[in-house]
Amino acid sequence: MYLVLGLTLLASAVAAWRAWRRTRYFLHVYQLEGYKGSEYRAWLRGRGLPRFASASHAAGAAGLGLAALANGTFPVGASLGACLVWMLSFASDAPWATARAKKPLVFTDRMRRLTVAAVLPGLAVALAGALSAWTVRSALPLLAAWLAVDLGAPLFVGLAGAAMAPVERRSQDRYKRMAQARLAARPDLTVVAITGSYGKTSTKFAVAEVLRQRFNTLATPGSYNTPMGICRVVNDQLRDDHRVIVLEMGARYPHDIRELTDLVPPDIAVVTSVGVAHLETMGPIERIAAVKGDLVAGLKPGGQVVLNGDDPRVAAMMSRLPADHGRAWIVSTAGAPGADLTASDIEYDTSGARFTLRDDTGESIHASTRLLGEHNVANVLLAAAVGRAMGLRLRQIAHALERIAPVDHRLALQNDDGVTVIDDAFNSNPVGARNAVEVLGAMRVPPGGRRAIVTPGMVELGERQEEENRAFGRAIAEHLVGEADLAILVGRRQTAPIRAGLSDAGFPDARVRVVRSLFEARDILREELRAGDVVLYENDLPDHYDEAR
Repeated sequence: MYLVLGLTLLASAVAAWRAWRRTRYFLHVYQLEGYKGSEYRAWLRGRGLPRFASASHAAGAAGLGLAALANGTFPVGASLGACLVWMLSFASDAPWATARAKKPLVFTDRMRRLTVAAVLPGLAVALAGALSAWTVRSALPLLAAWLAVDLGAPLFVGLAGAAMAPVERRSQDRYKRMAQARLAARPDLTVVAITGSYGKTSTKFAVAEVLRQRFNTLATPGSYNTPMGICRVVNDQLRDDHRVIVLEMGARYPHDIRELTDLVPPDIAVVTSVGVAHLETMGPIERIAAVKGDLVAGLKPGGQVVLNGDDPRVAAMMSRLPADHGRAWIVSTAGAPGADLTASDIEYDTSGARFTLRDDTGESIHASTRLLGEHNVANVLLAAAVGRAMGLRLRQIAHALERIAPVDHRLALQNDDGVTVIDDAFNSNPVGARNAVEVLGAMRVPPGGRRAIVTPGMVELGERQEEENRAFGRAIAEHLVGEADLAILVGRRQTAPIRAGLSDAGFPDARVRVVRSLFEARDILREELRAGDVVLYENDLPDHYDEAR
């Protein structure tokens, strides 16, 4: 009797621990999907049943079934032992058991509320199993209940998200009202808003550095480009002595920019680019251009706009300007007709870029930036135009451009025991990816040294994804020309087009490694690279993007 009770309690404790591990994994996925139930459900549908039910579940169900069929003749200890084996077993490819998180689960107030809501149904099922087990004097109902809890973890998280959605909407609405009230009380505050398919964050920090020459300026940190991220900064960080706030406005869905401009109408709107990003959620590039143009249409009366004249879709946004708009500024690195600010005589190397900056008055000055890559000259030129829109002189602007520091994970240089690391891991798009490998190819290595790239390729490009990744593979081959240079691809299926592009360009197969995770790639680099070598980390898919497994 006591042996059976002890085994039952032990089995239940292990089962509860395993169920929590699985629930925690799906809570993490829910957080990585931005707490959006629709995206979480799409993620579940895209993975299918094998991602959520492993051989260990089948073993546990079989053990319970055999014990029930035995009708008391099967030794109780053996049946409990079989169940315990199930509870202790983890399939080797189960992400809830083996995955190392690059971006760990954060138990914010919202996540704590979601966790309670997700755990309660499982506890109710387990309690029902325990009561049934007490009634029939058998451990089998309790163990069957724990099996149901274990299997039901993804469902419980989804249901918890749906149940908590009204609560979270009320909380968000209150937070938005607080932010709008703070902004309404600050008519002296200038709002600069920046959007684009890529370059938003780098441009934001460049704008903030330029404006700090004259104004006390607050910029949203990192990629705080959602309504709640912006509200958090306005409510928690905006002070009475700030004169300018620089906001990044991101969009994954067609209504996103309109929602943000309704929340915070800009005095100055900046559009960096229109490109192939988030095609899966935004649709064709024409729709992306329309969404980005919503920022221009959402200007305050008398507001100014700064547009990248080298991007035809951005330049066309002049037609979206409200009738009561202020001045429009056009910038160009390619001599676009009618540009107000231009960069010419551009020289690039691994220390940054140097160029001649000319403004709307015809004055010119030699300028430089430490930011790497051709696209960053356009970004700092946009920042210079915002400076002119706010009344700064060209010399003040050029001085600020020299001080702009690289943004974390966006072509940022680091040193790792003598190995130069180019960290461009935040995200990847076709333009940025090509610029990154150009920078890698320009980096000098000692005789016999090597350049290496680690990449999972680009995602969320819809039907263009395979084409763009194949072109990316050809670009890698063009710039990794050393005999020892190495391409490490993360995820066999995801990177198949990149490998095809490498092959198209004649890149030797022996210099290509395909691994399952970033951690495996780092293990290879620790063995292969020496002081003086260079490695580029181009893009880093989030933890829940596990197609490679």
